[in-house]
Amino acid sequence: MIEVQQVRKLFPVKEGLLKTLISAIRSEKRYVRAINGVSFTMQRGEIMGLAGESGCGKTTTAMLLLRLYSPTQGKILFEGKDIGSLKGRELASFRSKAQLIFQDPYESLNPRFTVRRAIEEPLIVNRVWSRVERLEKVKQAMEMAKLTPFAAFLNKYPHELSGGERQRVCIARAIVLEPILLVADEAVSMLDVSIRAGILNLLRELTEEMQMATLYISHDLSLLGSICDKTAIMYAGEIVEMGKPEVIVHSPLHPYTKALIAAVPVPEFNKRKSKRVLLTGEPPDLINVPRSCSFQPRCELAEDICRRQRPQLCEVGEGHYVSCNVVGGLPCREDT
Repeated sequence: MIEVQQVRKLFPVKEGLLKTLISAIRSEKRYVRAINGVSFTMQRGEIMGLAGESGCGKTTTAMLLLRLYSPTQGKILFEGKDIGSLKGRELASFRSKAQLIFQDPYESLNPRFTVRRAIEEPLIVNRVWSRVERLEKVKQAMEMAKLTPFAAFLNKYPHELSGGERQRVCIARAIVLEPILLVADEAVSMLDVSIRAGILNLLRELTEEMQMATLYISHDLSLLGSICDKTAIMYAGEIVEMGKPEVIVHSPLHPYTKALIAAVPVPEFNKRKSKRVLLTGEPPDLINVPRSCSFQPRCELAEDICRRQRPQLCEVGEGHYVSCNVVGGLPCREDT
């Protein structure tokens, strides 16, 4: 349903007046390469996890999928149509089919709106249903989000709800239009550990029941392994490894993936007696991205080829992709 084809996203660097004038004279423009050649696909009924350290491009990828940003290069196909070319009614139709769940459920709800008004807002914006029909759709969404009985929640305000209840309101608001693409950006990171499982199970159930494609963004690999059908690891705006969660967790190949797994503070993730991989140095400068492997300054396995050639994302096993010059076989060519 979703096909991302070699997408790049550049943001112009905002500089002072003097540097701007010098850049104009020299005809030099500086950009932040937030996304640098990302490709993947998503199917209906599938949850794809996206993990990586802060600043690696996870949220920018989500904004591109929702057409809140437009790609600088590449295409994003939604049911075969390039969303970058959508305008007017076609764009409005796409936006009704693609919804977002934010990280902080309290900040993403209007404190002056009741639960009913918050969930009803997308229906009002689209101006399709009558008041009676809207109320019925709100109740259906609340039932699917496990916000029952209706009377106990309809007229409450966000400050009267617990964190888990507020996030369920956000989920109900996201699904009330019956979308087929759902993006959840750290949807449980603000919640207590004791209620995270309920929200995650709910997202799994909704994805299967509504046959949505769901992109779940998180720093927590143990969490992604519990609900996702496939997981992608991002570094410096690129996907460096992608595959089934059990493969990524138990048989990682990329040194960066190994370092992320070694840092997970969950016993079952680290019970294997393997060498602990620690990252040294800082992430690369996204303004001056090297043409070689962006991870090689921090990689203990780096060889001469890593300093000369940028690796390509290659399939090294069934559904298992790695972007590395020294693991997974021979380096891929640009045309593979």
